[in-house]
Amino acid sequence: MKLFIDSGNLKEIENLVPLGIIDGITTNPSLLAKESGDYKEILKRICQIVKGPTSAEVVATDAEGMIREGRELAAIDEHIVVKVPFTREGVKACKALSSEGTHVNVTLVFSPAQALIAAKVGATYVSPFVGRLDDIASDGMELISQIVDIYQNYEFTTEILVASTRSPMHIVEAARMGADICTCPAKVIEALFNHPLTDIGLANFLKDWEKSQTAKV
Repeated sequence: MKLFIDSGNLKEIENLVPLGIIDGITTNPSLLAKESGDYKEILKRICQIVKGPTSAEVVATDAEGMIREGRELAAIDEHIVVKVPFTREGVKACKALSSEGTHVNVTLVFSPAQALIAAKVGATYVSPFVGRLDDIASDGMELISQIVDIYQNYEFTTEILVASTRSPMHIVEAARMGADICTCPAKVIEALFNHPLTDIGLANFLKDWEKSQTAKV
């Protein structure tokens, strides 16, 4: 399963990419609004760092505007994936852009029916938001399971990009279900490294080694 960072922050991205576990980036208008500088330059820099799929979202709400913005975003770098919201207009835009060979990520997906429609219009990625479903006492990971089943039944090529992940358990569950990608805030990816038994074990190994070296002196 691939791991994407859900961030527009260059420092966060530059810190994690050298680990060799990051496959791509997702951004959105809210994330980019937090950063200073021209958003197109930020997106270009992110693409240069990651050299992998980098989702950049349109802000238009009509299909014509989304298509126009999508083309502008796609021209920034070959790694740009145009992100459109799941609406009727977004579906129209996805169909048009994907027909032109542009990679499209359909976002704000909250039901299996929406994921099915996104796949039918050629989405490269579909982004179901598991954390936001959990927030309203609905099972976000059950949605992932249903989408995996549907896509396997019909051999859709659309990749399932699990979004709004809140903890390492979301990532583990998504991997067990067979989702293609998880996109996560930097702090969630950092949390994957943590386990108290690893810390205790390493401390004990080092302590034993130090004792053995002292005894030889």
